[in-house]
Amino acid sequence: MTSKGCAFLMDMGTGKTITTIALAGTLHHRHKITQMLVVCPKSIVDVWEQEFEKFADFPYQLAVLDGTSAKKADTIRYMIGNGLQIIVVNYESCWRLEAELTRWHPDMIVCDESSKIKNPQAKCSKALHRLGKISSYNLILTGTPITNSPLDFFSQYKFLDESIFGGSFYSFRAYYAILGGFQNHQIVGYKHLTELVKKAHSIAYRIRIDEAVDLPEFVEEVRPVKLEQNAQKVYDGIEKDSFAELMNGEITTRNVLTQLLRLSQITGGFVRNDDGDDAQQLSTAKLDALEDVIDSCMEEGKKVIVFARFVPEIDAIARMLRKKNIGYALIKGDVKDRAEQVSAFQTDPDTKVFVGQLQTTGMGLTLTAGSVCVYYSLDFSYANYQQSMARVRRIGQTKRGVYIHLVCKDTIDEKVMGALKQKADVSKLLVDDYKKIIGG
Repeated sequence: MTSKGCAFLMDMGTGKTITTIALAGTLHHRHKITQMLVVCPKSIVDVWEQEFEKFADFPYQLAVLDGTSAKKADTIRYMIGNGLQIIVVNYESCWRLEAELTRWHPDMIVCDESSKIKNPQAKCSKALHRLGKISSYNLILTGTPITNSPLDFFSQYKFLDESIFGGSFYSFRAYYAILGGFQNHQIVGYKHLTELVKKAHSIAYRIRIDEAVDLPEFVEEVRPVKLEQNAQKVYDGIEKDSFAELMNGEITTRNVLTQLLRLSQITGGFVRNDDGDDAQQLSTAKLDALEDVIDSCMEEGKKVIVFARFVPEIDAIARMLRKKNIGYALIKGDVKDRAEQVSAFQTDPDTKVFVGQLQTTGMGLTLTAGSVCVYYSLDFSYANYQQSMARVRRIGQTKRGVYIHLVCKDTIDEKVMGALKQKADVSKLLVDDYKKIIGG
């Protein structure tokens, strides 16, 4: 059968984004599309910009919608340029901008991490159902279209192509669910599942990471994070002050490391005053990005390792996991029962996340139960970085996986990541190259 929609049911790390870019480029080359809308979680809007820069071998203009509602609306109204025009927007903003996006009239709409629209009654879902009707091509990207029940298919496929499962959730539920319990309103079972799966896969392309034999054992991904405006202003001010202090004083590795430490703390979301009081939370940008990764992994049934450098970051991550009722193991400087923490992560199915302080857990531990490793923050040692990667990818690891680096744009994070990728120990570069790292 032919359809205007397609579901890329592809696990994290199997190339959903590059495949989508290749498809969009092909459709544009064949004069099928000129305007493309990408809707995704807030933490990965900048990933799409980065991936287009890396992989798109065709003319395009891309705009990420940010700022005030008025600024976003103006960006849509005045979107012009040669080649394929692309707008990237987060789910929360999408439904608020439905009128402007409707007038813009995208030819192709992509919903990344489409489980975000699995609830057919949610405002964003309803907006995308309507937008999906006016476009020529629709695409969902997810490794887990079903997180709670087979009924999760409905809303995502209503966006893709209403002809697959129809337009009424209640008719869909009546056909595929068995109702019982109190007043016959509770779902007690399912029926016609073979037919449901056949219909769902009639427009789907499925890749599981453990079946993707052509992939390397672990894929590396840099996920850009944008600091909030106020946090970026504080960062820029401290960077300027740090450069001035270094220019007016003795240049030593210790002095430079002290200034870099202050900047790295801010990208992790925290800042200390000159009196050395407890760290104050300045930003949640990285924490929000990590939460999106955690949510995706929980839906895919994957265990996650998170490495962070600073104790306030680790404490904030732990609070977030407790709030979400996600079981976790944790090792930082003052934790004594380290063997028990590792054992819980390795053997307990309810311990889904391991949170480790980079300097403390970089060596000697086996964390092969995890297949997704997130670097929340890094220090300046290539040895620590290399050792931490080996905690996951070592003898006993049977799963393919992903290393995800959360990197704040236009900050020290990018400089450190660049140096580590060149297998350089950043501390050895500081004295000679401090102008490139701070203020350069």
